[in-house]
Order: sequence, then C-alpha cells, then structure tokens
Amino acid sequence: MAPRDLPKLITHMTVDRRIRVDGEPASIAPAEFLDVTLPRLFAAATDRLGPSLQEMQPRPLTVTVEGQSWTLRADDARVAVTRGPGTGSAIRVDAGQFDALVADKVTPMGWLASGSLDMTGHLSDILNWWLLVRATLDGTTPHRTGAIEFEDRDGGPLDLSRSFTAADSADDMAWFLEQAGFLHVKGLYREDEMAAVSTEMDVAATRYADGDGRSWWAGLEDGSRALVRMQRFDKESPLAAELVADERLTRIAALTGDGHVASGWDGNRLEALFKPIGVVQGISDIPWHKDCSLGRHSYDCCGLTVGISVTGADAMSGQLRVVAGSHRALVWPAPSLQPGLDLPVVNLATETGDVTVHCSCTLHMAAPPVQRERRVMYTSFSLPSLGGADADRKELRRMADAAPLNTSQ
Repeated sequence: MAPRDLPKLITHMTVDRRIRVDGEPASIAPAEFLDVTLPRLFAAATDRLGPSLQEMQPRPLTVTVEGQSWTLRADDARVAVTRGPGTGSAIRVDAGQFDALVADKVTPMGWLASGSLDMTGHLSDILNWWLLVRATLDGTTPHRTGAIEFEDRDGGPLDLSRSFTAADSADDMAWFLEQAGFLHVKGLYREDEMAAVSTEMDVAATRYADGDGRSWWAGLEDGSRALVRMQRFDKESPLAAELVADERLTRIAALTGDGHVASGWDGNRLEALFKPIGVVQGISDIPWHKDCSLGRHSYDCCGLTVGISVTGADAMSGQLRVVAGSHRALVWPAPSLQPGLDLPVVNLATETGDVTVHCSCTLHMAAPPVQRERRVMYTSFSLPSLGGADADRKELRRMADAAPLNTSQ
C-alpha cells in the first residue's frame, strides 16, 4: 500500500477559529484609525488582498462617524482611504458602533437585524467592504473562486453527499465536519422516541403564549398566528431533557477534541420548532445566514449547532440546506448567497430521528415547507470559554429575537 493510501491519522481535529479574547476594549479614536491605522494595515496587506480586490471589484463606500466622513476606494491592487464623502453607497455610525464594528462585536447584519443600520445605496457594497476590513484586521483573506478544496482522509475528493450512522468512526466524522462544516447522522434516535417528543411538543405548546418572551410566533396566510419556536423546551419535556443529555449526542460534541460544551445561554439549552406551511410574517423559515452573522465570529466560532429531526424533512417539508466549506471562507454572512460564490450547496434531507450538525459559521438556511409541516429540535455546543461575554451574547440574542429579517438560527 502506497503511503498516500493510508488514512490520515487524526490526533486533534479542530474547528476553533477564535483569535480574540473578551475583555474591556479600549475606545478607538475614529479619526486616528481611519487616517492612520487602517491605511497602514491595508498597505501591509496589499499582496494578500490583491487577488480578492481583482475578483471583487468593490465600489467606493463612504463611512461617516460622528459627522466626519472618509471614503474607501480600491483598484486592482490596493485600497485608499481618503477624507471626505465620495459617490455611491454610504454608512453612518456613532462612536460606540464604530468601536463594536472594529472589535468584531457586531456586523452590518447585526445593525440591519436590530433596525439600526443607517445607510444609503447598496447593502452589497457595505458587505464587500466589511469583508475587506475584517480580512485586514484579522489577518485573513476574503474567499476567492477555487480557494477551498474538499479532501477525504485518503487524499481523494470528499463525497459531500455522504451521511453517517452512530456506528461510523468518530475520526471519519470529525474529518468530514472539519472539511465540510456539517454532518448528517442517520437514525441517531428511534422513531418511538421522536413520536413521544412530538406528543410532548403538542402538550407544551398550550403553556406558551404570544408575547411571553420565551416563544416565537408567525403570521399565516389565513390571518392566524402560529407558535413556531418554544425556547427552554427541556424544561417542558422530561423526555427531551433526557435526549439532549444522551451519550449519543454528547459523543457528537466531542468529535473535534476542542472541548465543546452545552451552550444553554440564559438557560435556553433546547428549542423545539414547528415549521408550518404558509408563513407570511415573522421568523420561521430562515434564509441564508451564518449563526455568527450578527457578530463575535472571532470570539466564539466555531460552535456546533445540532438539529434533531422529530419528523423527517425534504424539499417539500422544509429541509436544511448548507454551503459546504463556508465555515472556512470569509464570505457574506447574510442575507443571501454572495454573487458568484463557488462553494457547493448541499441539501440535507432527513428522516425521523436523524441529526444534522453544522458549524456556527457554516452558511445554511431552512427552506419553507410547501406540502408537509416539519418538527425539529435545536441545541448547540460552544467552545470552552476564554473570557466572560454574557452581555454581548444576550444583546445578540435580543437582536436575533427581534430581527425584522430572518437572521437567527
């Protein structure tokens, strides 16, 4: 057997992308940053950013902070930051927003979700420049066509349509998760377990009310309101509480060796979702997004989001769709796929009892059901904490819960 035919040995597969630790950040002087620091960083990154600039061809963007304006411009090789307004799209922020943006505590999508994005022109221009600024500050590179490849443990092409079972090798699953950013594990839970959970969802639904602060509701075509998400469902369903702590699930959390732990921020460890047909208002069926699309990617990613299929899902009943490799790519985080994105879209059709896993910065969406309704539970596992950030996470959760756009999980 030739050396390349031997499976790669996994000593520690990681999806930890964190480069920042929480702490009290120093306030940033916008004028010094935009007049001196950012131009210097762009100049230092000329070689790294050149191919991205040639592919993106970003249009000028005016940034106004507390009444002072700067314009970002680019040619095929370099970026210029000049004083004064330019033509084209523009964004206006206050000093606090500017601090949060530079520190990666928020993104333009976070402001859009909360209704605080003050802009004129095209959102695409803002997102393109967000990619370039983040790449410059974080030492990364915006995704370019052909930059990401998918390789199996033998060095051949990875089969992105592959699904796993509980009997499969943990090393194989960890490798696939790191490469693709998602997993599909078939039959992890029994049909009778899911039938019992479905019954407990119906019972628990009577204890939730529109506006109670622990559930999401949506408007349907017939004018009625429907319960679509029950938070803290493990407090309402004894069986669900057992299943979410089950070794079958905790084994998945341990795949990468990064020490992922159950999230449960604000006590919300498990959510149970109804996916009705005909939603016309509210958050139920989610367009393309990353779970870090509102902010904090460099502090928290990659966490693992786990969906438990209480009922099966396909193209007719609201299946999950993912963009393979997007957890390894600096691309638009939302609200739609970046034009020209070459990464493959994978449809994750599931049967009752199947589990899906995706990294927190894997682009994904939930398609709206058109023939059959769907039921699913979601839980998540976070990387072990490197510092306290409860206030930031609570604010991002508030923004997601109140989002006029569907940008949450």
